[in-house]
Parts: sequence; structure tokens; C-alpha cells
Amino acid sequence: MTVTDDSLRDLGWDAHFAGQLSSEEAARRRPVRVMAVHRGAIAVAGADWDGLVTPHIQGASPSDDHPTVGDWLLLDEATDLPLRVLARRNLFKRRAPGDPRREQMIAANVDTVFLVASCNQDFSAARIERYLILARDVGVEAVVVLTKVDLTDTPAAFADAVRAIEPGLVVEAVDARVATDVARLAAWCGPGRTVAFLGSSGVGKSTLVNTLRGTDSIATQPIRENDGTGRHTTTVREMHRLDHGGWLLDLPGMRELQLSEAATGIAEVFDDFEAAAADCRFSNCAHGGEPGCAVRAGIADGALTQERFDRWRTLADADAAAALQASRRRPR
Repeated sequence: MTVTDDSLRDLGWDAHFAGQLSSEEAARRRPVRVMAVHRGAIAVAGADWDGLVTPHIQGASPSDDHPTVGDWLLLDEATDLPLRVLARRNLFKRRAPGDPRREQMIAANVDTVFLVASCNQDFSAARIERYLILARDVGVEAVVVLTKVDLTDTPAAFADAVRAIEPGLVVEAVDARVATDVARLAAWCGPGRTVAFLGSSGVGKSTLVNTLRGTDSIATQPIRENDGTGRHTTTVREMHRLDHGGWLLDLPGMRELQLSEAATGIAEVFDDFEAAAADCRFSNCAHGGEPGCAVRAGIADGALTQERFDRWRTLADADAAAALQASRRRPR
């Protein structure tokens, strides 16, 4: 099985995955991509073949990786049983809601992630920051998509608030119901490309998906008037075909994104604070009242802000605690 197989390449198959197959596996195994994750089964698609298979890998221990949406699997052609998960390009994960000791896989093998936020009272720069950290930590290109521009007279102010998080961050402000607006996202949705949407409930992800697909097949819900938030409309993680040839992962809304060992992403998003901390007089500076603290000096002269400092310390402390917990769980 090679990268030149058009039906596989259309699903995102390339040399990264083809190179993991031995000649015997290429001849006798069936590579498929996980298109949706259901309870007790996963929907997969391959070269002129699709269906439901068990999510349990033959011979795998309970601690082994299990398939998630976007993964590539090898199936036994005779039994259609999964044999192994091919090495991923990247993997989005978070600490499981209600149990910080466990990690929950979100999606794998993503080319671009759209970080979706709405231009209303539910807008939160801190939440976008967390999504951006998640993208940076796994090395995936991020584009911020601002929706519900029809609800504000100052969409530029929301865009400016996003760009303040990170200079050069790509921001697209759209009315998710208007095809000409959403068409600006087409550059990231070409053949064989996989994009994912991350955002809390009610920001218009499902409406965006429907417009990108030219269909109303995905249910949407109105937002609550009292706080501008919405209810979950996506309950299954699945991939949708886009008109431009790519694939879109519509993920359930996540209002509380608990990061999991994301030190790299935190360092990239808060690189201004990391650079300032490197200039502190003491290497173990806590950036409180220590003499020679470059971080406090930056806040005092306006180069850095107290609000971002507070978010930086909260995220860094939580990440360090998560890493410590994870190290205690790992076998010796």
C-alpha cells in the first residue's frame, strides 16, 4: 500500500503512514482511518471500504493506546479486527473531566485546528489561550475563528483581544451562516487535509460545519439569552467531508479544558514571560517580591500585564502538578 493510492490519500494517507508498513503488511493488511468514535464501536473507512469495527486492539494490554478519531489502523483483512494503531503525527488530549488522574484522547493526525469563539458575552481570551496552548503543545497550526459577528458593532475589538494573546496569530471573523464569510477558511480545508474545531458549546461550531459542508445535517441549538452560552450539540467525535476535499473533526464543546502536561505549549504562548524570567537575578525567582525580578519589572513598565501573569502562573502550576501526578502513576 503506497501513498499513491488515491482513495487512501483522499483520507489523509501519506508517506508518514505508508512508511510504517512492512511489505507483507502492505500486501495482506487493510489500512483504515477512524472516522467516528461510538460507544463500543468505531466507524472506519479505507480504500473502497468502510464499516464498524471493535475499538479493541488484538493482543493489546489495557494500558496501550486505543484508537481515537483521526487515527490510522491496520485491520486483518480476513476478520476486520484491528491489529495496531499506526504512529500518529500528533495527538490532542486533556485530563479527563472529573478524574484528573486519567487522560482523555481527543483527536489524532490533525493538520490545522480552528479555535472557535463568539463575539458576545461568552468571549474569553483566557479560554482561547488554553486552546492555543493545546495546539502549540502538539505542534499543530492554529487559526482563531470568531463567530456571531452579527451580534456586535465592534468585531475588530474582539479580534484585537485575540491578537494580544500572541502577535501574528491568524484571526478570521465570520458570520457562520454566510457561505462567503466561511469560504475564507477554505485555504486550510483542501484535499486530504484534516482540520479540527475546538471551542465551548454555543459558539457556532455546528453552524460552521454545516456551512462548510453545504448541508444542515448537524443539529444546532440556540444560545441562552442570559449568559450567551449554549448547550452541547455534538455528542460524537466524528469526521465530516468538506466541499473543498478535506475532512473536519467536529468535537464536543469543552468549556473546561484541563490541560495535560502541556509545558511546551505554555512556554510558546507565554514566551514573553518565559524570556523575562530568564533575565531574573535568581534562577528560582518566584516573581513575587524578589530583588532583580525581570518579570515584575516588565509588569511595572507595561511591557507585560498582571492579567496574563496570573494566567501564566495558574497554568504553569497546574501543569507541573499534572506532570508530578503522571510521574507517580508511571511504572518504575
